[in-house]
Amino acid sequence: MLFDLDDTLLDRDLAVDKMFSVILEKCYEDVQHPAKDEMLHRFKEYDKGSYGDNNKINVFESLFDEFPPQNRLPRHDIQDFWNHHFPRCFSINQHTLTIVNTIKQHVKVGIITNGTTHRQKAKIMNSGLTNYFDTIIISEEVRMTKPDKRIFELALHKLNVQPEDVLFVGDDLEKDIRGCQHAHIKGIWFNPKRIKNDTDIKPYAEIDSFDRLISYIT
Repeated sequence: MLFDLDDTLLDRDLAVDKMFSVILEKCYEDVQHPAKDEMLHRFKEYDKGSYGDNNKINVFESLFDEFPPQNRLPRHDIQDFWNHHFPRCFSINQHTLTIVNTIKQHVKVGIITNGTTHRQKAKIMNSGLTNYFDTIIISEEVRMTKPDKRIFELALHKLNVQPEDVLFVGDDLEKDIRGCQHAHIKGIWFNPKRIKNDTDIKPYAEIDSFDRLISYIT
């Protein structure tokens, strides 16, 4: 069983909340509700607009322009600040870890994730996931990005398994589900928010909880 990382194994929304708290502590003084709630809402909107883009300078600059801070980070320091702090904002839900551990007792497990090598490795390490998986493939490291079918085929090769014997679990219909289907792998759409599927992509299965994965390997 193969897994996506962000918004599948790890809760990126929760990490963004924690990152916002780091920014408040570093750059602002004594922000109260409801101003804090509005700032968080706008920060999440700016972050969502840049999702998939490793350069986060414009996210910070947009927030700072709308809500001027007492201590504004210099533009040339913003990316390093993000790269240093954001991976440390990630942690894995212990229940999710228990499920992965149970699955690992029955089948090989792996991660395929898009992103920069440094940041994705830092997330995995800070979440204590490094030793749980038989293979971990990061797009920048292998110079292939989901939904390119070759990144999925690389995982098959590394694990020495056939596509018909593999399930891929991910939250993104296009990158994860369509991508793995191009490699003839069955895709399980992880959809905890129960978003309506308005695409032509037909997952092998749809789940809103990791608990349901157990039934596919026992």
